[in-house]
Amino acid sequence: MERLFVFICRAIAVLILVSVCSVFAIAGSPRVIEVTADKDNSFKIPGAGKPVITLKPGEAVIFRITSRFGGEQARDGAQHSFVVKKLRDQGWDIRLKEGTQDYPLVAPKQTGEYLIECTVKCGRGHDDMNMKLIVKE
Repeated sequence: MERLFVFICRAIAVLILVSVCSVFAIAGSPRVIEVTADKDNSFKIPGAGKPVITLKPGEAVIFRITSRFGGEQARDGAQHSFVVKKLRDQGWDIRLKEGTQDYPLVAPKQTGEYLIECTVKCGRGHDDMNMKLIVKE
């Protein structure tokens, strides 16, 4: 029974990976967006004052996120997270550990404004650790 469960989990992971790769193949090279989840417990985007990300509906992007320790971390070692609660079922629920990693995501097809927030209690300033995602044509 346990082997079957592991097999099914691996099969699902492969299907998700193939789906993401095929989206990127259709759309061409995805845009890379650099974000820092910084030690002062704020999100930062190079060259931007207040961090706002604007995407087109269905746009495939790669978030290159650098995470820096802000004073506290979760039991699993996550220092921060990058979460859009309304889009969790679409993969917008990322636990960030120290260092820089790439995360492929696809913008929702629904236009509008979304809140990206840290859901890991990361230290002083955590309650204000958020940024805006705007999806528009």
